[in-house]
Amino acid sequence: MNTGNKFSVQYGRIEARIRVPKGNGLWPAFWMMGADFLSGRPWPYNGEVDIMEVLGRNTLEAYSTLHAPAYNGGNGYGQKYPSPGWVGLSGGFHVWSAEWDSRGITFKIDVQTVFVASKATVESTRGPWVFDHPFYLILNLAVGGDFPGPVDGTTPFPARMLVDYVRVYQ
Repeated sequence: MNTGNKFSVQYGRIEARIRVPKGNGLWPAFWMMGADFLSGRPWPYNGEVDIMEVLGRNTLEAYSTLHAPAYNGGNGYGQKYPSPGWVGLSGGFHVWSAEWDSRGITFKIDVQTVFVASKATVESTRGPWVFDHPFYLILNLAVGGDFPGPVDGTTPFPARMLVDYVRVYQ
C-alpha cells in the first residue's frame, strides 16, 4: 500500500494492525516518506520514518528508525526492540504506531512504548530534524537485500504480510 499523491499527514497518531511473515529474506515494513519526495526532493532530505521493520529471519525483534541527511541508512536514528513477551511477531497481529507532533515521535507496539525520538535530542546529538511537513504512508513486504539477507530453501512462498487496518488520527 502506498498513499503517495493520494493521502498525506503531518502530525497525529498513525497506526496499523499487522501480522508479519517469518522466513529468511523477508522484510515487512510500515513506514512514511516525506511527501516532497514525490515532487523531486531526494531521499534522505525529505525524511523517512520507519514505524516498523521486521527481519523475517528473526521475528523476536523489530526496528523503528528515522532517516535524514545526517543520519540515514545503517546510521539511522532508531531502536531495535524485543517482541512483547519475547514471542515471535509472526504468531499474531500487533498494532504498530507512531504518535507524532512538533516535539518528536513516540513509537509503540501494541500499548508498549519502544522508542522516543525527541526533536531536541536528535538535533543536539545527530543533526537537523526534517520531519515537520506532510508524509505519505507505505506498507510493504520486501524480499531480499542487504538488511534482511537472502531467501533460501526454507523461505515460505507465497509469503504475506497481513494488514487488518490502517488508521490515522489527527
